[in-house]
Amino acid sequence: MALRQIRLLGDDILRKKCKKVEVVDDRVRQILNDMAETMYNTENGGGLAACQVGILKKLVVVDMGQGLIKLVNPQIIKAEGEQKALEGCLSIPNRWGYVLRPNKVTVKALNENGEEIIVTGTGDLAKCFCHEIDHLDGVLFIDKVIEYIE
Repeated sequence: MALRQIRLLGDDILRKKCKKVEVVDDRVRQILNDMAETMYNTENGGGLAACQVGILKKLVVVDMGQGLIKLVNPQIIKAEGEQKALEGCLSIPNRWGYVLRPNKVTVKALNENGEEIIVTGTGDLAKCFCHEIDHLDGVLFIDKVIEYIE
C-alpha cells in the first residue's frame, strides 16, 4: 500500500466526471487499498473518492466508525428523509458548512471482488456516501452549502 497525494481545491481533476470501472482487478484493489491508507493517514477523513488522489475512476472508500467500506461504481438507488449535515472535505482544508442531505441512503456498487453489494447508511454514513458519490461527478460540498461555519 502507498499514501497518495490528496488533490486540493483549484485542481481541475476535482471537477471532472469519473469513469466507470469495467473490470475489478488487482490494479483496482491496489488503488482502493492506497485510498484507504491515505484516508486513514488524515486527521478527519471519513471518506475518499478516487478523483481526490488524481484517478478518474468511480471508486470510493468510507469509514465513519463502522468499518471500511470499499465501493466500485457506487450509485444511490434510494434516499429518504433529510438532515442538515455539517461537512468538510480533505480536498478543501479548514472549510466547513452545512449541507442538506438525505438522512438515509441505499447504495448499489461492486465490492473489491467485483461482486454486487447493496449497503444502507443513516446519519453520518448517509452523508458520507452522498458526499463521496458527488465527488465522482465533479460536485464538491461547497456547491451545496446552505450555511458556512466561520
